[in-house]
Amino acid sequence: MKIDEIDRLLKEATKPWEERVKDKDLFEVVDEVFDTSTVMTIIELYRRGVLRKISGVISSGKEAKVYLGYDKTGKPLAVKIYLTSTAEFKKGIYKYIMGDPRFEGLKPKDTRSLIFAWTRKEFSNLSKMYEAGVKVPRPIAYLNNVLVMEFLGEDRMRYPLLIEAYKELTEEELNTIYKLVVEELEKIVCKARLVHGDLSEYNIMVKPEPLDIAIIDVSQAVDINHPNTYDFLKRDVENIIRFFKKEAKIETDNTEELLGKIIPCLEKRKQSL
Repeated sequence: MKIDEIDRLLKEATKPWEERVKDKDLFEVVDEVFDTSTVMTIIELYRRGVLRKISGVISSGKEAKVYLGYDKTGKPLAVKIYLTSTAEFKKGIYKYIMGDPRFEGLKPKDTRSLIFAWTRKEFSNLSKMYEAGVKVPRPIAYLNNVLVMEFLGEDRMRYPLLIEAYKELTEEELNTIYKLVVEELEKIVCKARLVHGDLSEYNIMVKPEPLDIAIIDVSQAVDINHPNTYDFLKRDVENIIRFFKKEAKIETDNTEELLGKIIPCLEKRKQSL
C-alpha cells in the first residue's frame, strides 16, 4: 500500500475523533505487510490508545514481522504483524490449533480467519505464561493479525537471540543460561499448563547485566491436554539439549533425565484439570 493511500485512510478513520493524523505521525515505514486490512487494524489500535507510532523492523520471518512501536507516553513496544500467509504456513499451524481444547470447534473459513485465530492464540499463550511468572514479553493487546507486547531491548535494539549471542558468552554464563532455560521450560508446563512446542536457540532472548533470558514466539504453544503434548515436549527438550551440548559445548542433563523432571508435573497437572 502506498503512503498516500495510508494518509487517506488515516484521515477518514480518525474523523471526528481528533485533529487529522498525518501518516508520518503513525507510520515511519511501509512495506508489503501493510495491506488495507492491516492498516485499518493499526489505525483502530491507535484510536484505542494502544499505539502512537510504528517505526522500523526489529525482527523478520516468513510468517511475521516485528516492528518497533511506541505508546502515547513514548514507551517502546514490539508490534508483531502476521502476514496473510501461504498455504504452507496454513498447513503447518493446523497441528497446533486442532486438538487444543481452547480452540475446539474452530472452523476458519479462509486463511485470513486462521491467521486471526493464530494471533489470538499467541496473545492467549503469552497471557497465561506471563501470569504464571514465565519470562516472556508482557502482552498488551491484539487485534486481527496484529499483536502488541512489551519491547525487550535497549536503544531501539532488541536483545540478541541465544543463537546470536552464545559465542560471546563464557562457559559459566552458558551454564547459567541453560539452568534458566530449564527453569522456564518447567514453569511453562507446571504453572502455565502449556507446552511451548518449538523451543530452541532461535526464540530465547539473552538479556545482559544482569544475565537473564526471555522466551519469545509462543504462538504454537499448546494446552497440556493437546493430543500431541508429549511429542511437543520431547522435541523442546531435545532441541535444548542438542544446542547446549553440540553448539555451546557444556554439560547438560540428557533427554531422559530432563523429561523425567518435567513429565511427572505434566501428568499431575493433567489429572488436576
